[in-house]
Amino acid sequence: MKKNSYKIILLLVMAVLLQSCFSAKTYHREELATENLFRATQVSTDSSSIADLPLSQLFTDPILQKHIDRAIQQNLDLQIALQNIAAAEATMRQGRVGYLPSLSLSADHTHQQLSRNSQFGALLQDRSTDQFQFAGNLSWEADVWGKIRSNKRATEADYLESVFSKHAIQTRIVADVASSYFQLLALDAQLRVADSTLANRRSSIETIQALKDAGSANEVGVKQTEAQLYATQLIIEDIKANIVFVENAISILLGESPRSIERGKLEDQTIAADIEIGLPATLLSRRPDVIAAEYALISNFEYTNVARSNFYPSLRITATGGFQSIDIQNWFDANSLFANVLSGITQPIFNRREIKTRYEIAQANQRRSLIQFQQSLLNAGREVSDALQDYQNETAKMEIRTRQLESLKQAATFSDELLNYGLANYLEVLTAKDQALNSELNLIDNKYRQFNAVVLLYRALGGGWQ
Repeated sequence: MKKNSYKIILLLVMAVLLQSCFSAKTYHREELATENLFRATQVSTDSSSIADLPLSQLFTDPILQKHIDRAIQQNLDLQIALQNIAAAEATMRQGRVGYLPSLSLSADHTHQQLSRNSQFGALLQDRSTDQFQFAGNLSWEADVWGKIRSNKRATEADYLESVFSKHAIQTRIVADVASSYFQLLALDAQLRVADSTLANRRSSIETIQALKDAGSANEVGVKQTEAQLYATQLIIEDIKANIVFVENAISILLGESPRSIERGKLEDQTIAADIEIGLPATLLSRRPDVIAAEYALISNFEYTNVARSNFYPSLRITATGGFQSIDIQNWFDANSLFANVLSGITQPIFNRREIKTRYEIAQANQRRSLIQFQQSLLNAGREVSDALQDYQNETAKMEIRTRQLESLKQAATFSDELLNYGLANYLEVLTAKDQALNSELNLIDNKYRQFNAVVLLYRALGGGWQ
């Protein structure tokens, strides 16, 4: 017994010494070019950006804040992501105990009936035997080449990837709720303008009818003015339908069935925050989808270590012990005790290319995840560039559209006065009023797009999940 103990201790010492030959590599992030990751008119030297702001500071409307909070709590995509985290966490917990031995208990009864014509059956009068066994089985594998350690790191990376994937979904949900909310406010504002215009169009019909009766206009002018009223009614119907569509979309984001959505007014919305974009390199730590992509790379890197370690020999120690008896009355007697210890090193030689195939697949997965990591970073830079350009464009257009609307409103007012004095025809009046209406609707849309650009920039820079 002492001799066997020495052998086991010797094998354990060998396992510890062999771990100094650890074959697994350590992950190091490759150098990534981030200097010109996104386009900006001015190069920022400050790492702070709009993404650092909490949701409540960027979106100051209390109704919008309430909708965002509800979406974070109830959105079904986020609920699915939470279950993905739970599954990854369970796998991670299993990976962390990979160093521990496995232990199992078994109890069995074996009955054997020998043939009369068999070698022993012909000699024995009683050819039936029974054996009762209660045993414990202990198995342990030494982490000689770092396979268990790499598997542990891989499962931890998988878990963190699921966590940041959930954060990435949250940034999308927050941005979608805010964007849809501002779109709803813009549609409400357009509907108010269209309703006011419709009342003016009815008044215009009365005016043109009076001019016709006075001989200053004809039936064509009356019908053209009526057609203009009908066109306004069509605009109103489209706006009402779009309001329902946006309300339905927001309801789904909130994890609820389609319904009317509580909201404020577009005129009350402001952008209190300064539009700062920070340094391009900060996207590596701010964008949750980029962080998740790197954890996917780390996971595949560690799984490649696991696949590589399969080429090397494995050291296992297996022990079995318990009670064994042919008589159930003596089953748990001291004389029924037995024990077996098996230890050895196994080196794979030929296994139909399975180990090499798994290693090649792991390498391909690692290369693919590296490309996806680089791709996620480039996409992040493009999204920041697009959102920044969109904001600058819509901001510049706001001032121009405001001046345009003022000019068109004055033109519509002047054309009405000239028509009353017979100095303008009805076509000029209709054209001026149509242009004024379209310009006012476009100005509202311009305001929405400016808000939406801020939302997209906030998301592109990695805001909305901290």
